[in-house]
Amino acid sequence: MTVSRKESDEGANKYTAPALSKGLDILELLASRAEGMRKSDIAKSLDRSISEIFRMLAVLNEREYVSFDPATERYSLTTKLFEIAHRHPPVRRLSSIAIDTMRKLALDVNQSVHLAILHGDDILIIAQVDAPGNNVTSVRLGARVPITITASGAVLFSSLPPKEREKLLDRTRQKEPELVDTFRRNVENFEKLGWCESVSEVIEGVHNMSVPVRDYSGTIVAALTIPFINRLRTDHFLPIGDTRARLIEAGRTISELLGSRASAAGSADSP
Repeated sequence: MTVSRKESDEGANKYTAPALSKGLDILELLASRAEGMRKSDIAKSLDRSISEIFRMLAVLNEREYVSFDPATERYSLTTKLFEIAHRHPPVRRLSSIAIDTMRKLALDVNQSVHLAILHGDDILIIAQVDAPGNNVTSVRLGARVPITITASGAVLFSSLPPKEREKLLDRTRQKEPELVDTFRRNVENFEKLGWCESVSEVIEGVHNMSVPVRDYSGTIVAALTIPFINRLRTDHFLPIGDTRARLIEAGRTISELLGSRASAAGSADSP
């Protein structure tokens, strides 16, 4: 699919910065291509000349926003943008407050734990703790995952105003209409129970469970999630109901540390 910003560059906005737009176009494109891209493919995707793209890539590489692999001739996004985002006080404070509780939870239930926030139509993983055992199923720190295929997404979706919810669902219907009904059910279950559970849309055998983290006003600001897996041949394994109860309590604890007086999740009883 060809992506072009020329029309917006040329007059959709009163004030334009074409060079900046080209640089941002490259960053946004590379963010969706984990394997990286060659210079010619970037130019084609953005409907730009190779000479334009080369100059932008040279600057982005020099500033360490992208890296270049001479062996494959591919440019890839570095972690610099993620590192910059973590300098933003709200994100840094949230992850620093949550991390001790997350470590304790991972140790108690022998499962990986991650914390996610909204990032456009995706969730963004801002903190992550591996399970203490040898076998680990976890989401990479800094990963972005479409909101509609995650339990975290169902929790965070509930914090959006009604108009934004409908716009997001409309965009999903256009791209992946088969996801909408399942996602709606996950959202409804969360709003009824105070926590969300769903079969993973990405890895077979993983059962995601997620609870909200709330700030001082009671607003949902993050989702605390366990990608639950059944563990065999281990003395340290909690069944799913007990794991859920510990997750709910951890969500409440982090919310209270953020100053919330509202319940961070619903009942810890099994469904």
